[in-house]
Amino acid sequence: MKLILFDLDHTLLSGDSDVLWCEFLINRGVLDEQSFALKNAQIDAGYSAGTIEPKVFSDFYASTLAGGSPAHWEPFRKAFVQEIIHPRISQSALDLVRKHRVYGSRVVMTTATNRYLAEPSAAYLGIEEVIATELDVQGGIFTGRTTGHPNMREGKVVRLNAWLAGQDLELKDFDSTAYSDSINDLPLLLSVKHPVAIDPDDKLRQEAQSRGWPIVHLER
Repeated sequence: MKLILFDLDHTLLSGDSDVLWCEFLINRGVLDEQSFALKNAQIDAGYSAGTIEPKVFSDFYASTLAGGSPAHWEPFRKAFVQEIIHPRISQSALDLVRKHRVYGSRVVMTTATNRYLAEPSAAYLGIEEVIATELDVQGGIFTGRTTGHPNMREGKVVRLNAWLAGQDLELKDFDSTAYSDSINDLPLLLSVKHPVAIDPDDKLRQEAQSRGWPIVHLER
């Protein structure tokens, strides 16, 4: 069976879900600009450089949800997805996912973005299975922290293997392909049979070129 793994941010989506969510809440007056805007930019820069610790990245964006329940945040999430996310997913991204689904492949989104924000994007793209960073919830309220291993960098391989093991499967059982834009996903790309760089950052472009990996460009 073919296993197709898609990164979300800057791969199928033009932009980063977490960064955009933080900006969205600042613009709505939900988050304090002085407290969050500069940190958002610093975290984003650290991610792009491939230097930030996954737990630091994940917990900062989890903190934007602290103190609210999923039901509390749902009107904001719905507006965010409709106003910000959908316009940033191009027809070429939708077509790429659809092509693999039509061919009967098992299509999975694997993203550093937390599950609460990632699942609506996956649904819009027609992807039913999602591996994402998990949020800590206590008494039905987001604590502002993550739980378990962040689904980022080497964590994507750890989480993928654990997800497969829960189904009595191994990655070697599949003819596997992974799509990503980011040097942060180099461990994931190295773990599959067919790595593909989509509009890669400079570091991943160099890796792809040196290793002879395909480089794909999507409409943005």
